[in-house]
Amino acid sequence: MDHAALRYLEAKRSVDERALSPRVRDRLLAELPAEPRVLEAGCGTGVTVARLREWDVEPASYRGVDRDAGVVAFARRVRPAALRRAGHDAVGNDEGFAVDGRPFVFEEGDALTAFRDEGDADLLVAQAFADLVPIDEMLAAFEAALRPGGLVYLPITFDGGTVFQPDHPVDEAVERAYHRAIDRRPGRDARAGRHLADLLRRRTGDLLAMSSSDWIVRPRDGAYPADEAHFLARILEFVEEALAAAPETVDGSEAWLERRREQLAAGELTYVAHQYDLLYRTPTEPETPPTAP
Repeated sequence: MDHAALRYLEAKRSVDERALSPRVRDRLLAELPAEPRVLEAGCGTGVTVARLREWDVEPASYRGVDRDAGVVAFARRVRPAALRRAGHDAVGNDEGFAVDGRPFVFEEGDALTAFRDEGDADLLVAQAFADLVPIDEMLAAFEAALRPGGLVYLPITFDGGTVFQPDHPVDEAVERAYHRAIDRRPGRDARAGRHLADLLRRRTGDLLAMSSSDWIVRPRDGAYPADEAHFLARILEFVEEALAAAPETVDGSEAWLERRREQLAAGELTYVAHQYDLLYRTPTEPETPPTAP
C-alpha cells in the first residue's frame, strides 16, 4: 500500500472542503432526484460518500472506481467504520459496505471504461479528475453511463494557476515549467477547467453551474491547520519532480525550492491553485443518429 499517497489524499480533505463552491453544490442538490444512483470516477479514499451524507443525500447505490488498489482497500476498510462512528448502520463487506441494504462499492479499475454497462445512473462525480484524462473521451464515457438528463459533477478541476507567496524572483519561470510538465504527460491538461467549460457549453446538454474552487492554504499564527503542512510539502515535491523532468532548465529553481521549504517549516508559506467546480446535465432525450440518405 502506498502510504504516501494515502496520507496526501487524507491531508487534502480540509483543503478541498474549504474550496468547494457552495453555489454549485446547492444547484446540484436542487437537481438531484431522491435516492440517486451515484457513480464516482477517481473515488480515492471514499470521502464523497461521507460528503453526500453530510449534504442529506441518501444514494440508492454508490459505485466508486480508482486505479490505486491500496486506496480502494483503504476506502473499503475505513469508510464503513467512519459511518458507524457517525451513527449510521453501515455493514462492511468485501467490496465496501451496505446501509439499509443499499450497496456502496469501491473498485479498482479505469473509470473511463468501468462504467460502460451502467447507462442509468443519476449522478457521476469526478473530483480533481478532469485534468488527468482527455476531457472529450471523459465526457463521452460519463454521458454513456448516465440516464438522459443525468448529472455530471466535476469539482476541484485544475485550471492553470499556481501561486506561492511571498514573492520570489523565479516564481513565473517555475510556474511555466510546472504547467508545461503537466501538459507533456499523455492526456493531461494544465488548463482543463477552462477547456472543459468551453466543451460543455458546446455540447447538447446544459452547463448548469460553474464557480471557482481555488485551493488556498495559508498559515495561521505560524502554523497550518489539520495536516495541511504535509499537503504543502507534497505539492512542493510535485513541483520538484516536474522541474527535474523538464527538458528546459529553470535557473534558480533549486534555490527556489530550498527557500519555499524554509518558509513552509517556518509557517510562512501560502499556496493557491486556481480551479473550477462545474455541474453539467446530459441531454434529457437520447440523441438520434442521423438517418442515412
